Amino acid sequence: QVQLVESGGGSVQAGGSLRLSCGAFGYSISNLCMGWFRQAPGKGREGVAVIYTDGGTPTYDDSVKGRFTISQDNAKNTLYLQMDSLKPEDTAMYYCAARFGGLLCSSKTPPADFRYWGRGTQVTVSS
Repeated sequence: QVQLVESGGGSVQAGGSLRLSCGAFGYSISNLCMGWFRQAPGKGREGVAVIYTDGGTPTYDDSVKGRFTISQDNAKNTLYLQMDSLKPEDTAMYYCAARFGGLLCSSKTPPADFRYWGRGTQVTVSS
């Protein structure tokens, strides 16, 4: 069982930055498919940034490429999402997710393929 706890959300003005953290409990993050998803009101959940933590190349949704960076700290068993140049359209609830296995591990992987989820952290960007 993998438990995920997100933190770091908040309210910022457009152009600002936030760093989200996802602490994992019950399992080492060193060999998981992990990522960040977001869901805005009235919209479906979408992949933002995903990485296979055992040396995989991160993938990003086109809407965040060049602005968001996913990273990990195995010693802290924590996944991060650095978000820069934030835009109002980035406003959403952000979720951390994980599953076992590195195959088909990308930002295009359907949310339903991820077994473990955190409760989310709200990000609000004002113009």
